[in-house]
Formats: sequence, C-alpha cells, structure tokens
Amino acid sequence: MHALKIAATGMAAQQTRVDVISNNLANMSTTGYNTRRAEFADLHYQQLTRAGTISASDGSIIPAGVQLGLGVRPTAVTVNVAQGSLSATGGDLDVAIEGRGYLEIALPSGISAYTRDGAMKRNGDGLVVTSDGYPVVPNITIPEDATSITINADGEFYAYFRDRVEPEQIGQLTLASFTNDKGLEAMGSNLFLETSASGPVQVSEPGQNGLGIFRHGYLEDSSVDAVQEITELIEAQRGYELNAKVITAADQMLGATTQIR
Repeated sequence: MHALKIAATGMAAQQTRVDVISNNLANMSTTGYNTRRAEFADLHYQQLTRAGTISASDGSIIPAGVQLGLGVRPTAVTVNVAQGSLSATGGDLDVAIEGRGYLEIALPSGISAYTRDGAMKRNGDGLVVTSDGYPVVPNITIPEDATSITINADGEFYAYFRDRVEPEQIGQLTLASFTNDKGLEAMGSNLFLETSASGPVQVSEPGQNGLGIFRHGYLEDSSVDAVQEITELIEAQRGYELNAKVITAADQMLGATTQIR
C-alpha cells in the first residue's frame, strides 16, 4: 500500500504552500516586496502495466495501461515580478522605480546586490546608503551645507544651497536589469543576488533599454493581495486535512488486514 507515503508527500506539499503564504502575509508592509508562489509537480510513476504493450497472442495492444502515481514534490517558489502601487512619502531621499529595474547596492564582501527598495538614507559622511548602511552604486555624496535634495525621473541628484539660486548636480542613479528576474537569489533585507539563472546584469540609465524611471518622494508598496492569500491559505489547509484523512483511511485498512484470522 503506497497511500501512506503518497499522502505524506501531499501533506508536505501543502505545508510548503502554507509556509510561502505566511511569508507573503508577513511582508504585506515590506517596501518593494513581490509575492511568491509555490509550484509543484507529480512524482514518478510505477508502471504496473505499460500502455501499448501486447496483451495477447493475437497482437491486441493495451490502450491505457496501469500507471500508479507516487505523490507530489515541490519544483519552485517563483516570484511574481508585478510592480506594486506607489505611495507618497515626501521623503527627500525616497524614490520608487516606475517600471523595470533595480538599484545596485555594494555589499561589504565586495559583490553587488540589487533592490527595488528606494528608501535611501544619508550616513555621517554624506554618502547615500540603504537602510542597512550599504552604499548605493554609483556612490553619491551629499554636501554638508546642502539645504535640500531633489531627484528627477532620470535619477539625477540636485543639491540646493543657501547662497546659490541654481541647484548643483551631484550624481545620478543607474538601473540594473536581468534577462530573467525570477532567477535572482533573495538574500533578505529586500536584496537580491545575481545567479546563472538570472543572466548577467545590464546597467543603463533610467528610461533606456526598456527600464523604468524614478518617482521622487514615493516608495513602492508590497504587491501582496491579502484576500487572495487568505483564500489560498484556506485551500492549503483543506488540502492538508484531506491528505491527513487519506492516512487515517490507509491506517484503518492496514488495521483491518492485520486482524484477519
């Protein structure tokens, strides 16, 4: 009897689905977060009778055969790269990316990470950094005597000073893109790493090569739909319960077998 093991794979699959849903709901307020979806595939099949085999001396061919499935397995947890809505914050260093693209971040290890979280800050040296203190690439340093900062749609930083009428451009943000955004490796803190599945990074100015533009004073909201997540949570819970009932039924059948005298 394979029912016990098959139902166990079903329970494990639904547990994985619940884990993904719970992570989505936990990140309902995370800036630039994209929802994840668990994907599954059936396991290999036990061929009790192969389709197309000859069943008799007259050459009759079995049209369907007997193939016994052995359960389910998780294949991927994919990211929905759809953009979230933009919320006005009024922050002088807050930017939202409207369209494709990622900000490039320099990690202490020397490698680059990528994010859509545009909640930037200024450290003690005036360098523009993320909320975790990682520098944004290319480096932009805000002068100490700057009274205010504006960022246009092309990512150009302009600083205003008390003794000047015209602003001074102090740097420009670029955007990174990948052939397969879903192939990026999530490392937490709203950061992603390049992988062989994502393809090599391509850096361009905003608005070029299909990339988006910046919206100053805005941040991208999470794309989590709470109603949809709760609906899928109920489906996963019921699926888990049904697989548990299969285990109970298989146990009762085995119990009846052992009581035969």
